[in-house]
Amino acid sequence: MTTAMPPARFQHLVVGYDGSPPASRALDAAAQQLQGRPGRIDVVYVAHLSSLVALSPGAVAEMEEDFDEIEKDLRAQADEQLRGSGAAWEFERRQGTIADQLIAGATAIGEAHPDENVAIIAGSPSHATHRVVGSVAVGLARHSPVPLIIVP
Repeated sequence: MTTAMPPARFQHLVVGYDGSPPASRALDAAAQQLQGRPGRIDVVYVAHLSSLVALSPGAVAEMEEDFDEIEKDLRAQADEQLRGSGAAWEFERRQGTIADQLIAGATAIGEAHPDENVAIIAGSPSHATHRVVGSVAVGLARHSPVPLIIVP
């Protein structure tokens, strides 16, 4: 007698994406994680204003235009990268500190879909300095309320 496996829970994979090689590896890992499973990749670009730029209204307006252009480029890159994977995905731009915004996005998804799995997938640069001091992956590892996958 065989017992049927329960259906797999829907997975929301939040991927921080800035077009860098680590971010591209994280996006590939998310697509692989969803193969044969129900789920969606939430591709998140976090536009981050430096504290100096935030002091100047003119600079903020100029950076917003730059962020719009970057968003278009990153959305197109993500589309190209995910096109053959078959994975469902959405693209979102958020503003603020990268780790905080990825956590906020994952938390909001978890609250909206309490019966579904939520995880963050982040790429990490291979430089030892980034692993020890101040990288986004380190901040996520310290504060993420959802499972975290760090892709080297």
